[in-house]
Amino acid sequence: MSVFVGAYAASPAHAQWDPAAERAFFEGLAAVPDVRGLELPWTGSVHPHDDDWLYANYPRGFDAVLTSIPDTMRRLQGEPRFGLASTDAQGRADAVRQVREIRDAAKRLDDACGRAAVAAIEVHSAPSLAGAEGSADALRASLTDLLETRGWDDMALVIEHCDAAVPGQAAEKGFLTLEDEITAVDALPDTVGLSINWGRSVIELRDPDRVAAQVAQAAQSGRLHGLMFSGASERPSPFGPAWVDAHHPLAPDEAEFPGGEPSSLLTVARLRAAVAAAGPVRWSGVKLGWADTTAPVAPRVAMIE
Repeated sequence: MSVFVGAYAASPAHAQWDPAAERAFFEGLAAVPDVRGLELPWTGSVHPHDDDWLYANYPRGFDAVLTSIPDTMRRLQGEPRFGLASTDAQGRADAVRQVREIRDAAKRLDDACGRAAVAAIEVHSAPSLAGAEGSADALRASLTDLLETRGWDDMALVIEHCDAAVPGQAAEKGFLTLEDEITAVDALPDTVGLSINWGRSVIELRDPDRVAAQVAQAAQSGRLHGLMFSGASERPSPFGPAWVDAHHPLAPDEAEFPGGEPSSLLTVARLRAAVAAAGPVRWSGVKLGWADTTAPVAPRVAMIE
């Protein structure tokens, strides 16, 4: 199985720009068998430090998935009504504009690679329902508006499910429920789908043994395009407080993942259960963080491998 890597979570040069380290990181990942490509974070640009550097240095054999989540979370801090699912007209229009900007950047990456390299753009059902109103109808309207724009070709438009707002529970994202997201994509073209991130689901469900059932629910809708694996923890860890979306690596497994993160709820068995529940998907991947900001490139690559 070929996988995408959400490499920015473990990058030695994401927070503090170091072109040489980023180049070595990319080269190391390109040498790992079965890596199909990278999940790239949209931060208002396609690279957090230097778009031109990325276009020039992106491994030419790699595909890509672009995710809007970093910029979406940044925008929500000052614009609580921002989001594709917002019932506020301006908030929804601004989010549609954001996705069109991501689509344009994806086309520039395609041009740099000389082919259709970007497989999908992951978008999100913001706003946080703790601070503003959102609905499946508004999300469907946004997706419909986006599909009316030329230039998507075979690039998929995928809603990445994040933790939904749960009464009495502090949310990390607090977006729409999976049921609402399934409703929003129903009857749209099959280039519009869903993706599940294991860590974000467990943050919502608070039970690691329920995630596979949520994955199965998405699969049964016929719209599950992607499956990404990050961990999460129910207790404080080097990655931060309990239930933070910090992309914990897998829990230690002597045979298959030595040196993992002891606080992580993502075990090899739970990963396998989610894969089985998903069935065939268009793409899958891992997004594993690295808590030590001073660590060199080699162990980061080794963890992903």
